[in-house]
Amino acid sequence: MPKHENNDIELLRTWTLPSKATLGSAVRAKGILLEMRARLPMSSKKSLVLESGELVLAMPAEAKTEFHVAAGIVSAAMNDIETLPVIPREIQDILTIKPGERHRWLADGRLPSAGTRTVRLAGRARQITFHVFDPRFVEELLDSSAVDEWREDDVAAAAENRRRAAYKAKLTRSLKKGSRSPSPVTGSAEASTELADWDEFGRDGFLR
Repeated sequence: MPKHENNDIELLRTWTLPSKATLGSAVRAKGILLEMRARLPMSSKKSLVLESGELVLAMPAEAKTEFHVAAGIVSAAMNDIETLPVIPREIQDILTIKPGERHRWLADGRLPSAGTRTVRLAGRARQITFHVFDPRFVEELLDSSAVDEWREDDVAAAAENRRRAAYKAKLTRSLKKGSRSPSPVTGSAEASTELADWDEFGRDGFLR
């Protein structure tokens, strides 16, 4: 049974989330709900829920003033809902990418940041800061084959890195092996050895 189906509830309003805002992602839709709740007074936060792609605000009749305040806030926020920045877990769901891919593409500039956001973890004093992304850029990626091409480029780059690493390791082993080889005898030591052998050869009488 939907959460707003309650005998005590007489005040009800809904807002449909456009696909241009959710980008087809349930995670993104939930993120929009949380963003809307963050803008509401504490007493109204849980009165706003997400049901079947719609934001639903439901309150009892005696909360008429509170209801109108909350409805006004949500209505105003809906005007620019499509420009709401995309947070990490949302972009991963929208583009079906892994955290490692997001970090790598962010670092090399393929996935440009639209700024950062700092939030406090629920029930904790600790804060975290993360990059957010332009929803229109994310939409362009969703409609193109860029992500698949990036993955192919990464596979090729990884193969090239392995080849270079293998060559470097082989060269290092070769240099180490060469440094352990005995040095040839040269100079006076070589001459001395040859002369000593020659004298011995002469004493045996082979030169007579």
